[in-house]
Amino acid sequence: MNWFLELFTQHTFIQAVMILSLICATGIALGSIKVFGISLGVTFVFFAGIIAGHFGVTVNPEMLALAQNFGLILYIYSLGLQVGPGFFSSFKQGGIKQNIVAFVLILTGSLLAVGVYWATGLSASDTVGLLAGAVTNTPMLGAGQQALLQMNPENTEAANNMAMACAVGYPFGLLGMVLSVILMRKLFAPKNTGKNSDASTDNTYVSEYQISNPAIFGKTIKEIRQDADCQFVISRVWKDGRLIIPTSETILEENEHVLVISGKKDVERIKMLFGHREDVDWNKKDIDWNAIDSQLVSRKVLVTKGEHNGARLGDLRLRNSYGINITRVNRAGIDLLPSRKLRLQLGDKLTIVGEARAVENVSIILGNESKQLKNPHLLSLFIGIILGLVLGSIPIAIPGISTPIKLGIAGGPIIVGILMGAFGPRFHIATYTTRSANLMLRQLGLTIYLAGLGLSAGAGFFATVFTIEGLQWVLTSILLCVVPVLTIGFIAARVLKMDYADNVGMLCGGMANPFALDYAGSGSDGDDPAVAYATVYPVSIFLRVISAQILILLLG
Repeated sequence: MNWFLELFTQHTFIQAVMILSLICATGIALGSIKVFGISLGVTFVFFAGIIAGHFGVTVNPEMLALAQNFGLILYIYSLGLQVGPGFFSSFKQGGIKQNIVAFVLILTGSLLAVGVYWATGLSASDTVGLLAGAVTNTPMLGAGQQALLQMNPENTEAANNMAMACAVGYPFGLLGMVLSVILMRKLFAPKNTGKNSDASTDNTYVSEYQISNPAIFGKTIKEIRQDADCQFVISRVWKDGRLIIPTSETILEENEHVLVISGKKDVERIKMLFGHREDVDWNKKDIDWNAIDSQLVSRKVLVTKGEHNGARLGDLRLRNSYGINITRVNRAGIDLLPSRKLRLQLGDKLTIVGEARAVENVSIILGNESKQLKNPHLLSLFIGIILGLVLGSIPIAIPGISTPIKLGIAGGPIIVGILMGAFGPRFHIATYTTRSANLMLRQLGLTIYLAGLGLSAGAGFFATVFTIEGLQWVLTSILLCVVPVLTIGFIAARVLKMDYADNVGMLCGGMANPFALDYAGSGSDGDDPAVAYATVYPVSIFLRVISAQILILLLG
Protein backbone atom coordinates (compact mmCIF):
# COMPACT_ATOMS: atom_id res chain seq x y z
CA MET A 1 0.00 0.00 0.00
CA ASN A 2 3.02 2.30 0.23
CA TRP A 3 2.88 2.95 -3.50
CA PHE A 4 -0.72 4.14 -3.16
CA LEU A 5 0.10 6.54 -0.33
CA GLU A 6 3.07 7.86 -2.27
CA LEU A 7 0.74 8.84 -5.10
CA PHE A 8 -0.73 11.49 -2.78
CA THR A 9 2.32 12.45 -0.74
CA GLN A 10 5.42 12.55 -2.96
CA HIS A 11 5.82 15.74 -4.99
CA THR A 12 5.59 14.33 -8.50
CA PHE A 13 3.58 15.56 -11.48
CA ILE A 14 1.21 12.61 -10.97
CA GLN A 15 0.61 13.67 -7.36
CA ALA A 16 -0.03 17.29 -8.45
CA VAL A 17 -2.58 16.23 -11.06
CA MET A 18 -4.33 13.81 -8.68
CA ILE A 19 -4.52 16.31 -5.80
CA LEU A 20 -5.86 19.10 -8.01
CA SER A 21 -8.34 16.73 -9.65
CA LEU A 22 -9.53 15.50 -6.25
CA ILE A 23 -10.01 19.09 -5.06
CA CYS A 24 -11.90 19.99 -8.26
CA ALA A 25 -14.17 16.93 -8.01
CA THR A 26 -14.93 17.55 -4.33
CA GLY A 27 -15.60 21.25 -4.86
CA ILE A 28 -17.88 20.69 -7.84
CA ALA A 29 -19.87 18.05 -5.94
CA LEU A 30 -20.33 20.28 -2.89
CA GLY A 31 -21.00 23.33 -5.06
CA SER A 32 -24.33 21.90 -6.19
CA ILE A 33 -25.69 22.19 -2.65
CA LYS A 34 -27.96 25.21 -2.16
CA VAL A 35 -28.37 27.13 1.10
CA PHE A 36 -31.36 29.52 1.13
CA GLY A 37 -31.52 29.11 -2.64
CA ILE A 38 -27.89 30.16 -3.14
CA SER A 39 -25.30 27.81 -4.61
CA LEU A 40 -21.61 28.67 -4.91
CA GLY A 41 -21.25 26.37 -7.92
CA VAL A 42 -17.72 26.00 -9.23
CA THR A 43 -16.51 28.59 -6.70
CA PHE A 44 -16.77 25.93 -3.99
CA VAL A 45 -13.62 24.44 -5.53
CA PHE A 46 -11.82 27.42 -4.01
CA PHE A 47 -12.95 26.47 -0.52
CA ALA A 48 -12.26 22.78 -1.12
CA GLY A 49 -8.66 23.78 -1.90
CA ILE A 50 -8.52 25.86 1.28
CA ILE A 51 -9.67 22.90 3.37
CA ALA A 52 -7.10 20.64 1.71
CA GLY A 53 -4.36 23.19 2.37
CA HIS A 54 -5.51 23.57 5.96
CA PHE A 55 -4.98 19.84 6.58
CA GLY A 56 -1.44 20.00 5.23
CA VAL A 57 -1.91 18.81 1.65
CA THR A 58 0.85 20.21 -0.56
CA VAL A 59 2.12 19.80 -4.13
CA ASN A 60 5.26 20.90 -5.92
CA PRO A 61 5.14 24.74 -5.89
CA GLU A 62 6.32 25.10 -9.51
CA MET A 63 3.75 22.59 -10.77
CA LEU A 64 1.06 24.32 -8.73
CA ALA A 65 1.99 27.71 -10.19
CA LEU A 66 1.93 26.31 -13.75
CA ALA A 67 -1.49 24.68 -13.32
CA GLN A 68 -2.96 27.71 -11.54
CA ASN A 69 -1.73 30.29 -14.05
CA PHE A 70 -2.54 28.25 -17.13
CA GLY A 71 -6.05 27.68 -15.77
CA LEU A 72 -6.51 31.43 -15.34
CA ILE A 73 -5.21 32.12 -18.86
CA LEU A 74 -7.50 29.51 -20.40
CA TYR A 75 -10.53 30.87 -18.54
CA ILE A 76 -9.97 34.53 -19.27
CA TYR A 77 -9.06 34.07 -22.94
CA SER A 78 -12.06 31.81 -23.61
CA LEU A 79 -14.29 34.40 -21.98
CA GLY A 80 -12.98 37.13 -24.27
CA LEU A 81 -13.34 34.85 -27.29
CA GLN A 82 -17.00 34.15 -26.45
CA VAL A 83 -18.12 37.76 -25.96
CA GLY A 84 -15.89 39.18 -28.71
CA PRO A 85 -18.20 38.67 -31.74
CA GLY A 86 -21.03 40.68 -30.21
CA PHE A 87 -19.05 42.89 -27.84
CA PHE A 88 -18.68 46.02 -29.95
CA SER A 89 -22.25 45.76 -31.24
CA SER A 90 -23.70 45.57 -27.74
CA PHE A 91 -21.30 48.29 -26.64
CA LYS A 92 -22.91 50.71 -29.09
CA GLN A 93 -26.44 49.98 -27.86
CA GLY A 94 -26.28 52.00 -24.65
CA GLY A 95 -23.09 50.24 -23.62
CA ILE A 96 -21.01 53.41 -23.38
CA LYS A 97 -23.20 54.83 -20.63
CA GLN A 98 -23.27 51.53 -18.77
CA ASN A 99 -19.50 51.14 -18.94
CA ILE A 100 -18.94 54.69 -17.73
CA VAL A 101 -21.14 54.01 -14.69
CA ALA A 102 -19.32 50.69 -14.13
CA PHE A 103 -16.02 52.59 -14.26
CA VAL A 104 -17.29 54.97 -11.56
CA LEU A 105 -18.34 51.92 -9.52
CA ILE A 106 -14.84 50.45 -9.78
CA LEU A 107 -13.23 53.82 -9.00
CA THR A 108 -15.45 54.25 -5.93
CA GLY A 109 -14.54 50.82 -4.61
CA SER A 110 -10.83 51.42 -5.21
CA LEU A 111 -10.89 54.80 -3.43
CA LEU A 112 -12.80 53.23 -0.54
CA ALA A 113 -10.10 50.54 -0.34
CA VAL A 114 -7.43 53.25 -0.13
CA GLY A 115 -9.41 54.88 2.67
CA VAL A 116 -9.66 51.57 4.52
CA TYR A 117 -5.90 51.09 4.08
CA TRP A 118 -5.10 54.43 5.67
CA ALA A 119 -7.76 54.16 8.40
CA THR A 120 -7.15 50.60 9.59
CA GLY A 121 -3.45 50.04 9.00
CA LEU A 122 -4.00 46.94 6.86
CA SER A 123 -1.13 45.99 4.58
CA ALA A 124 -1.35 46.72 0.87
CA SER A 125 -1.53 43.00 0.04
CA ASP A 126 -4.32 42.39 2.56
CA THR A 127 -6.29 45.41 1.29
CA VAL A 128 -6.11 44.34 -2.35
CA GLY A 129 -6.94 40.74 -1.41
CA LEU A 130 -10.01 41.85 0.55
CA LEU A 131 -11.12 44.08 -2.34
CA ALA A 132 -10.72 41.17 -4.80
CA GLY A 133 -12.80 38.98 -2.52
CA ALA A 134 -15.42 41.66 -1.94
CA VAL A 135 -15.93 42.05 -5.70
CA THR A 136 -15.68 38.24 -6.23
CA ASN A 137 -12.99 38.84 -8.85
CA THR A 138 -10.29 36.16 -8.88
CA PRO A 139 -8.51 37.58 -12.00
CA MET A 140 -8.04 40.77 -9.97
CA LEU A 141 -6.39 38.69 -7.27
CA GLY A 142 -4.11 37.06 -9.83
CA ALA A 143 -3.09 40.48 -11.17
CA GLY A 144 -2.43 41.80 -7.67
CA GLN A 145 -0.27 38.80 -6.77
CA GLN A 146 1.66 39.14 -10.01
CA ALA A 147 2.31 42.84 -9.41
CA LEU A 148 3.42 42.13 -5.84
CA LEU A 149 5.88 39.43 -6.92
CA GLN A 150 7.09 41.62 -9.77
CA MET A 151 8.15 44.23 -7.21
CA ASN A 152 9.64 41.63 -4.86
CA PRO A 153 9.91 38.05 -6.17
CA GLU A 154 10.84 36.80 -2.69
CA ASN A 155 7.69 38.12 -1.04
CA THR A 156 5.66 34.93 -1.45
CA GLU A 157 4.26 35.23 2.07
CA ALA A 158 2.51 38.50 1.22
CA ALA A 159 1.16 36.93 -2.01
CA ASN A 160 -0.28 34.04 0.00
CA ASN A 161 -1.75 36.47 2.53
CA MET A 162 -3.43 38.30 -0.32
CA ALA A 163 -5.02 35.04 -1.47
CA MET A 164 -6.07 34.32 2.11
CA ALA A 165 -7.67 37.76 2.43
CA CYS A 166 -9.52 37.14 -0.85
CA ALA A 167 -10.72 33.78 0.46
CA VAL A 168 -12.07 35.45 3.60
CA GLY A 169 -13.74 38.26 1.68
CA TYR A 170 -15.21 36.15 -1.11
CA PRO A 171 -18.28 34.62 0.63
CA PHE A 172 -19.13 37.91 2.31
CA GLY A 173 -18.75 39.78 -0.97
CA LEU A 174 -21.10 37.26 -2.54
CA LEU A 175 -23.63 37.61 0.25
CA GLY A 176 -23.35 41.39 0.31
CA MET A 177 -23.98 41.64 -3.43
CA VAL A 178 -27.02 39.39 -3.26
CA LEU A 179 -28.48 41.44 -0.39
CA SER A 180 -27.74 44.67 -2.27
CA VAL A 181 -29.56 43.44 -5.37
CA ILE A 182 -32.55 42.35 -3.27
CA LEU A 183 -32.67 45.84 -1.75
CA MET A 184 -32.34 47.44 -5.20
CA ARG A 185 -35.22 45.27 -6.42
CA LYS A 186 -37.40 46.42 -3.53
CA LEU A 187 -36.58 50.08 -4.15
CA PHE A 188 -36.43 50.40 -7.92
CA ALA A 189 -37.93 47.38 -9.69
CA PRO A 190 -41.30 48.33 -11.26
CA LYS A 191 -44.23 46.13 -10.37
CA ASN A 192 -44.93 45.70 -14.05
CA THR A 193 -41.99 46.28 -16.37
CA GLY A 194 -44.29 46.53 -19.38
CA LYS A 195 -41.84 44.52 -21.44
CA ASN A 196 -42.56 41.44 -23.40
CA SER A 197 -41.30 38.36 -21.61
CA ASP A 198 -39.67 37.30 -24.83
CA ALA A 199 -37.50 40.40 -24.92
CA SER A 200 -34.01 39.69 -26.15
CA THR A 201 -31.03 41.47 -27.57
CA ASP A 202 -32.99 42.31 -30.73
CA ASN A 203 -32.26 45.98 -31.37
CA THR A 204 -33.92 46.03 -34.78
CA TYR A 205 -37.30 47.55 -35.57
CA VAL A 206 -39.76 46.64 -38.33
CA SER A 207 -42.22 49.13 -39.83
CA GLU A 208 -44.44 49.43 -42.90
CA TYR A 209 -44.36 52.71 -44.84
CA GLN A 210 -46.34 54.13 -47.72
CA ILE A 211 -44.04 55.96 -50.14
CA SER A 212 -45.14 59.62 -49.94
CA ASN A 213 -41.85 61.54 -50.05
CA PRO A 214 -41.47 63.06 -53.58
CA ALA A 215 -37.68 63.13 -53.13
CA ILE A 216 -37.45 59.35 -53.57
CA PHE A 217 -40.11 58.83 -56.28
CA GLY A 218 -38.56 56.93 -59.19
CA LYS A 219 -35.29 56.19 -57.40
CA THR A 220 -33.74 52.77 -56.91
CA ILE A 221 -33.21 51.35 -53.44
CA LYS A 222 -29.48 51.61 -54.01
CA GLU A 223 -29.74 55.35 -54.74
CA ILE A 224 -31.96 55.92 -51.70
CA ARG A 225 -29.54 54.10 -49.42
CA GLN A 226 -26.59 56.12 -50.72
CA ASP A 227 -28.35 59.42 -49.93
CA ALA A 228 -29.70 58.31 -46.53
CA ASP A 229 -27.88 59.10 -43.29
CA CYS A 230 -28.98 55.87 -41.61
CA GLN A 231 -28.91 52.13 -42.23
CA PHE A 232 -31.98 50.10 -43.16
CA VAL A 233 -33.09 47.01 -45.04
CA ILE A 234 -36.19 46.94 -47.26
CA SER A 235 -37.49 43.44 -46.75
CA ARG A 236 -40.52 43.53 -49.08
CA VAL A 237 -42.27 45.86 -51.48
CA TRP A 238 -45.96 45.92 -52.41
CA LYS A 239 -45.81 46.86 -56.10
CA ASP A 240 -48.54 46.64 -58.75
CA GLY A 241 -50.83 44.59 -56.55
CA ARG A 242 -48.32 41.93 -55.57
CA LEU A 243 -45.60 41.38 -53.00
CA ILE A 244 -42.01 41.19 -54.25
CA ILE A 245 -38.56 40.72 -52.77
CA PRO A 246 -36.68 43.86 -53.82
CA THR A 247 -33.13 44.11 -55.12
CA SER A 248 -30.86 47.14 -55.04
CA GLU A 249 -32.14 48.07 -58.51
CA THR A 250 -35.84 48.00 -57.54
CA ILE A 251 -37.45 51.39 -58.24
CA LEU A 252 -39.85 52.81 -55.66
CA GLU A 253 -42.87 54.81 -56.80
CA GLU A 254 -45.54 56.90 -55.09
CA ASN A 255 -48.04 55.09 -52.82
CA GLU A 256 -46.14 51.80 -52.91
CA HIS A 257 -45.74 50.04 -49.56
CA VAL A 258 -42.42 48.88 -48.15
CA LEU A 259 -41.53 46.78 -45.11
CA VAL A 260 -38.39 48.33 -43.58
CA ILE A 261 -36.05 46.92 -40.94
CA SER A 262 -33.84 49.43 -39.15
CA GLY A 263 -32.25 50.19 -35.82
CA LYS A 264 -34.69 51.47 -33.21
CA LYS A 265 -32.82 54.76 -32.97
CA ASP A 266 -33.32 55.41 -36.70
CA VAL A 267 -37.11 54.96 -36.81
CA GLU A 268 -37.90 58.70 -36.98
CA ARG A 269 -35.33 59.34 -39.72
CA ILE A 270 -36.70 56.40 -41.70
CA LYS A 271 -40.19 57.89 -41.38
CA MET A 272 -38.97 61.22 -42.79
CA LEU A 273 -37.26 59.39 -45.64
CA PHE A 274 -40.19 57.27 -46.85
CA GLY A 275 -43.21 59.22 -45.66
CA HIS A 276 -46.37 57.85 -44.08
CA ARG A 277 -45.88 55.08 -41.55
CA GLU A 278 -48.65 52.48 -41.34
CA ASP A 279 -50.06 51.67 -37.92
CA VAL A 280 -48.98 48.01 -37.94
CA ASP A 281 -46.86 46.43 -35.22
CA TRP A 282 -44.59 44.08 -37.16
CA ASN A 283 -42.39 43.54 -34.09
CA LYS A 284 -44.78 41.22 -32.27
CA LYS A 285 -43.37 37.75 -31.83
CA ASP A 286 -46.59 36.07 -32.96
CA ILE A 287 -46.64 37.75 -36.40
CA ASP A 288 -46.19 35.11 -39.13
CA TRP A 289 -44.31 36.81 -41.93
CA ASN A 290 -44.74 33.77 -44.14
CA ALA A 291 -48.52 34.28 -44.07
CA ILE A 292 -48.12 37.47 -46.12
CA ASP A 293 -47.49 35.52 -49.29
CA SER A 294 -47.54 31.75 -49.69
CA GLN A 295 -44.67 31.90 -52.19
CA LEU A 296 -42.29 33.43 -49.66
CA VAL A 297 -40.52 31.69 -46.80
CA SER A 298 -38.41 32.95 -43.94
CA ARG A 299 -35.57 30.72 -42.75
CA LYS A 300 -32.57 30.96 -40.48
CA VAL A 301 -29.33 29.92 -42.17
CA LEU A 302 -25.97 29.33 -40.50
CA VAL A 303 -22.66 30.48 -41.99
CA THR A 304 -20.50 27.36 -41.75
CA LYS A 305 -18.24 27.48 -44.84
CA GLY A 306 -14.75 28.73 -44.07
CA GLU A 307 -14.38 30.73 -47.28
CA HIS A 308 -17.12 33.10 -46.10
CA ASN A 309 -15.46 33.77 -42.75
CA GLY A 310 -14.62 37.48 -42.87
CA ALA A 311 -16.31 38.06 -46.25
CA ARG A 312 -18.30 41.26 -46.70
CA LEU A 313 -22.00 40.61 -47.07
CA GLY A 314 -22.24 42.89 -50.10
CA ASP A 315 -19.44 41.06 -51.94
CA LEU A 316 -21.48 37.85 -52.01
CA ARG A 317 -24.23 39.59 -54.07
CA LEU A 318 -26.84 37.21 -52.69
CA ARG A 319 -29.70 39.69 -52.94
CA ASN A 320 -29.38 40.47 -56.64
CA SER A 321 -28.24 36.99 -57.69
CA TYR A 322 -30.95 35.00 -55.94
CA GLY A 323 -33.74 37.50 -55.28
CA ILE A 324 -33.64 37.04 -51.52
CA ASN A 325 -33.42 39.45 -48.62
CA ILE A 326 -31.29 39.08 -45.51
CA THR A 327 -33.26 40.80 -42.79
CA ARG A 328 -31.19 40.00 -39.70
CA VAL A 329 -27.78 38.67 -38.71
CA ASN A 330 -27.63 37.11 -35.25
CA ARG A 331 -24.17 36.96 -33.77
CA ALA A 332 -23.49 35.64 -30.27
CA GLY A 333 -27.12 36.28 -29.30
CA ILE A 334 -27.21 39.85 -30.64
CA ASP A 335 -29.26 40.83 -33.69
CA LEU A 336 -27.33 42.99 -36.14
CA LEU A 337 -28.72 45.02 -39.03
CA PRO A 338 -27.26 43.58 -42.25
CA SER A 339 -25.34 45.95 -44.48
CA ARG A 340 -23.02 45.61 -47.46
CA LYS A 341 -19.97 46.29 -45.27
CA LEU A 342 -20.88 43.78 -42.55
CA ARG A 343 -18.30 41.00 -42.42
CA LEU A 344 -19.70 37.53 -41.85
CA GLN A 345 -18.30 35.22 -39.20
CA LEU A 346 -18.55 31.48 -38.76
CA GLY A 347 -21.58 30.77 -36.62
CA ASP A 348 -23.57 33.81 -37.79
CA LYS A 349 -27.27 33.02 -38.11
CA LEU A 350 -28.90 34.85 -41.04
CA THR A 351 -32.66 35.35 -41.36
CA ILE A 352 -33.37 35.07 -45.08
CA VAL A 353 -36.67 35.87 -46.82
CA GLY A 354 -37.43 34.80 -50.37
CA GLU A 355 -38.83 32.04 -52.54
CA ALA A 356 -38.21 28.58 -51.12
CA ARG A 357 -35.90 27.43 -53.91
CA ALA A 358 -33.81 30.62 -53.76
CA VAL A 359 -33.46 30.40 -50.00
CA GLU A 360 -32.38 26.76 -50.33
CA ASN A 361 -29.69 27.72 -52.88
CA VAL A 362 -28.34 30.42 -50.58
CA SER A 363 -28.32 27.91 -47.71
CA ILE A 364 -26.07 25.65 -49.79
CA ILE A 365 -23.72 28.54 -50.55
CA LEU A 366 -23.38 29.61 -46.91
CA GLY A 367 -23.14 26.04 -45.62
CA ASN A 368 -25.92 25.79 -43.04
CA GLU A 369 -24.40 22.62 -41.60
CA SER A 370 -24.32 22.93 -37.82
CA LYS A 371 -22.06 19.89 -37.46
CA GLN A 372 -19.28 21.85 -39.19
CA LEU A 373 -19.30 24.33 -36.31
CA LYS A 374 -18.52 21.56 -33.84
CA ASN A 375 -15.00 21.12 -35.20
CA PRO A 376 -12.57 22.92 -32.82
CA HIS A 377 -10.17 25.55 -34.16
CA LEU A 378 -7.26 24.91 -31.82
CA LEU A 379 -4.70 26.77 -33.94
CA SER A 380 -6.37 30.12 -33.38
CA LEU A 381 -6.85 29.28 -29.69
CA PHE A 382 -3.14 28.82 -29.02
CA ILE A 383 -2.10 31.71 -31.26
CA GLY A 384 -4.50 33.94 -29.33
CA ILE A 385 -3.10 32.79 -25.98
CA ILE A 386 0.45 33.52 -27.17
CA LEU A 387 -0.53 37.01 -28.37
CA GLY A 388 -2.41 37.62 -25.11
CA LEU A 389 0.64 36.73 -23.02
CA VAL A 390 2.86 38.95 -25.18
CA LEU A 391 0.43 41.85 -24.77
CA GLY A 392 0.17 41.20 -21.05
CA SER A 393 3.97 41.34 -20.70
CA ILE A 394 4.41 44.77 -22.29
CA PRO A 395 5.42 47.31 -19.60
CA ILE A 396 3.21 50.42 -19.62
CA ALA A 397 4.68 53.54 -18.03
CA ILE A 398 2.25 55.71 -16.07
CA PRO A 399 3.31 59.21 -14.98
CA GLY A 400 3.81 59.39 -11.23
CA ILE A 401 4.35 55.64 -10.79
CA SER A 402 7.96 54.47 -10.70
CA THR A 403 7.32 50.89 -11.77
CA PRO A 404 5.58 50.29 -15.15
CA ILE A 405 2.38 48.26 -14.98
CA LYS A 406 1.52 45.27 -17.12
CA LEU A 407 -1.80 43.86 -18.22
CA GLY A 408 -0.53 40.51 -17.03
CA ILE A 409 -1.89 37.03 -17.61
CA ALA A 410 -5.42 38.22 -16.84
CA GLY A 411 -5.62 41.50 -18.79
CA GLY A 412 -3.69 40.59 -21.94
CA PRO A 413 -5.54 37.37 -22.85
CA ILE A 414 -9.03 38.82 -22.38
CA ILE A 415 -8.25 41.81 -24.63
CA VAL A 416 -6.78 39.58 -27.34
CA GLY A 417 -9.70 37.18 -26.91
CA ILE A 418 -12.22 39.97 -27.51
CA LEU A 419 -10.24 41.29 -30.50
CA MET A 420 -9.81 37.82 -31.99
CA GLY A 421 -13.50 37.06 -31.59
CA ALA A 422 -14.52 40.38 -33.10
CA PHE A 423 -11.93 40.92 -35.85
CA GLY A 424 -10.27 37.54 -36.42
CA PRO A 425 -12.59 36.71 -39.33
CA ARG A 426 -11.39 39.82 -41.18
CA PHE A 427 -8.04 38.07 -41.44
CA HIS A 428 -9.79 34.76 -42.20
CA ILE A 429 -8.89 33.37 -38.76
CA ALA A 430 -11.51 30.85 -37.63
CA THR A 431 -12.20 31.67 -33.98
CA TYR A 432 -15.74 30.28 -33.63
CA THR A 433 -16.44 27.77 -30.90
CA THR A 434 -19.81 26.44 -29.88
CA ARG A 435 -21.21 27.80 -26.63
CA SER A 436 -20.86 24.39 -24.98
CA ALA A 437 -17.21 24.03 -26.07
CA ASN A 438 -16.36 27.54 -24.90
CA LEU A 439 -18.14 26.95 -21.60
CA MET A 440 -16.16 23.75 -21.17
CA LEU A 441 -12.86 25.58 -21.68
CA ARG A 442 -13.88 28.37 -19.30
CA GLN A 443 -15.09 26.04 -16.58
CA LEU A 444 -12.02 23.81 -16.89
CA GLY A 445 -9.64 26.75 -16.65
CA LEU A 446 -11.51 28.42 -13.79
CA THR A 447 -11.82 25.17 -11.83
CA ILE A 448 -8.10 24.41 -12.03
CA TYR A 449 -7.25 28.00 -11.13
CA LEU A 450 -9.54 28.03 -8.10
CA ALA A 451 -8.21 24.67 -6.91
CA GLY A 452 -4.61 25.89 -7.03
CA LEU A 453 -5.51 29.23 -5.51
CA GLY A 454 -7.32 27.65 -2.58
CA LEU A 455 -4.57 25.10 -1.98
CA SER A 456 -1.87 27.78 -1.84
CA ALA A 457 -3.91 29.92 0.59
CA GLY A 458 -5.30 27.16 2.79
CA ALA A 459 -2.42 26.58 5.19
CA GLY A 460 -3.26 29.48 7.50
CA PHE A 461 -6.84 30.28 6.50
CA PHE A 462 -8.82 29.16 9.56
CA ALA A 463 -6.12 30.29 11.96
CA THR A 464 -6.55 33.77 10.48
CA VAL A 465 -10.34 33.92 10.27
CA PHE A 466 -11.00 33.10 13.92
CA THR A 467 -9.06 36.09 15.23
CA ILE A 468 -9.69 39.78 15.79
CA GLU A 469 -7.90 40.45 12.51
CA GLY A 470 -10.15 37.92 10.77
CA LEU A 471 -13.26 39.70 12.06
CA GLN A 472 -11.82 42.97 10.76
CA TRP A 473 -11.36 41.35 7.35
CA VAL A 474 -14.98 40.16 7.33
CA LEU A 475 -16.35 43.61 8.14
CA THR A 476 -14.02 45.25 5.62
CA SER A 477 -15.17 42.87 2.87
CA ILE A 478 -18.83 43.69 3.50
CA LEU A 479 -18.02 47.41 3.49
CA LEU A 480 -16.07 47.23 0.21
CA CYS A 481 -18.94 45.38 -1.46
CA VAL A 482 -22.11 46.99 -0.20
CA VAL A 483 -21.19 50.69 -0.02
CA PRO A 484 -20.05 51.15 -3.69
CA VAL A 485 -22.92 49.03 -5.07
CA LEU A 486 -25.72 50.82 -3.21
CA THR A 487 -24.18 54.28 -3.74
CA ILE A 488 -23.66 53.95 -7.50
CA GLY A 489 -26.88 51.97 -7.93
CA PHE A 490 -28.90 54.72 -6.25
CA ILE A 491 -27.23 57.45 -8.33
CA ALA A 492 -27.79 55.50 -11.55
CA ALA A 493 -31.47 55.01 -10.73
CA ARG A 494 -32.33 58.46 -9.38
CA VAL A 495 -29.95 60.81 -11.18
CA LEU A 496 -29.18 59.03 -14.47
CA LYS A 497 -32.69 57.51 -14.71
CA MET A 498 -31.27 54.10 -15.63
CA ASP A 499 -33.99 51.47 -15.53
CA TYR A 500 -33.83 48.67 -12.99
CA ALA A 501 -32.84 45.88 -15.41
CA ASP A 502 -29.90 47.75 -16.94
CA ASN A 503 -28.88 49.10 -13.54
CA VAL A 504 -28.60 45.81 -11.65
CA GLY A 505 -27.14 44.01 -14.68
CA MET A 506 -24.45 46.70 -14.89
CA LEU A 507 -23.78 46.44 -11.14
CA CYS A 508 -23.45 42.65 -11.30
CA GLY A 509 -21.10 42.92 -14.28
CA GLY A 510 -19.02 45.64 -12.63
CA MET A 511 -18.70 43.46 -9.53
CA ALA A 512 -18.08 40.31 -11.65
CA ASN A 513 -20.87 38.57 -9.75
CA PRO A 514 -23.03 36.24 -11.88
CA PHE A 515 -24.67 34.72 -8.81
CA ALA A 516 -26.51 37.93 -7.88
CA LEU A 517 -27.65 38.16 -11.50
CA ASP A 518 -30.19 35.41 -10.79
CA TYR A 519 -31.83 37.66 -8.22
CA ALA A 520 -31.69 40.63 -10.58
CA GLY A 521 -33.53 38.70 -13.28
CA SER A 522 -36.44 37.90 -10.97
CA GLY A 523 -37.35 41.60 -10.86
CA SER A 524 -37.28 42.14 -14.63
CA ASP A 525 -38.89 40.55 -17.66
CA GLY A 526 -36.64 39.36 -20.44
CA ASP A 527 -32.84 39.19 -20.60
CA ASP A 528 -32.02 42.87 -20.12
CA PRO A 529 -30.01 42.35 -16.89
CA ALA A 530 -27.94 39.62 -18.55
CA VAL A 531 -27.30 41.81 -21.62
CA ALA A 532 -26.12 44.70 -19.42
CA TYR A 533 -23.94 42.27 -17.46
CA ALA A 534 -22.24 40.98 -20.63
CA THR A 535 -21.78 44.53 -21.93
CA VAL A 536 -19.76 45.79 -18.96
CA TYR A 537 -18.11 42.57 -17.76
CA PRO A 538 -15.09 42.48 -20.14
CA VAL A 539 -14.24 46.14 -19.58
CA SER A 540 -14.76 45.74 -15.84
CA ILE A 541 -12.44 42.72 -15.70
CA PHE A 542 -9.80 44.76 -17.51
CA LEU A 543 -10.24 47.74 -15.17
CA ARG A 544 -10.17 45.52 -12.07
CA VAL A 545 -6.91 43.94 -13.24
CA ILE A 546 -5.34 47.34 -13.85
CA SER A 547 -6.66 48.78 -10.58
CA ALA A 548 -5.17 45.88 -8.58
CA GLN A 549 -1.72 46.59 -9.99
CA ILE A 550 -2.04 50.34 -9.45
CA LEU A 551 -3.14 49.84 -5.84
CA ILE A 552 -0.18 47.54 -5.15
CA LEU A 553 2.24 50.07 -6.67
CA LEU A 554 0.70 53.02 -4.80
CA LEU A 555 0.19 51.38 -1.42
CA GLY A 556 3.12 49.00 -1.46
